[in-house]
Amino acid sequence: MMKKNNIQVSLRTGDLDDAEAVLEIQREVVSENEFMISVSEEFEETTEQQRSWIQKILENKRETIIVAEIKGKVIGLIVFRSKNNKRIAHTGYFTTMVKKDYRDMGIGKLLIKELLNWAEQNPFIEKVSLGVLSTNQRAIALYKSVGFVEEGRKIKEVKFSDDLYVDDILMYKLV
Repeated sequence: MMKKNNIQVSLRTGDLDDAEAVLEIQREVVSENEFMISVSEEFEETTEQQRSWIQKILENKRETIIVAEIKGKVIGLIVFRSKNNKRIAHTGYFTTMVKKDYRDMGIGKLLIKELLNWAEQNPFIEKVSLGVLSTNQRAIALYKSVGFVEEGRKIKEVKFSDDLYVDDILMYKLV
């Protein structure tokens, strides 16, 4: 629970009933087309597919979905995914999204801190990773502020147009 600018934000583990709200956030963020590798026409998930995706996350001890709510409305989320391959099962990566109207309120940082707390308590997870476009300076600053460091860079990984490429920065934090 966090209070900022007299707004109370609650965090909880996501559940199947959040499928539609999560899908709405994903569609909104992808449609902004600024910091995502997917474009709107590639994102055609249905609510039922979203429910199935959430169910798989909830069934895996190495994965989680955490949602942020204001007055009972889901306005942000963070998803941590992990591979089951034995040699990398101690690692995973996350994606976070917050609805545009609720950014710059500390909600992304709150979600990341909650995820890191979950990871520290999880006996399977030792390393939390992410990828972020080099043009997303606000996100990079946020990740650094909670202890993430750059571990590598995929040069010209994302192509926005014939002459506009962006690097994918890989960051991590040991927990």
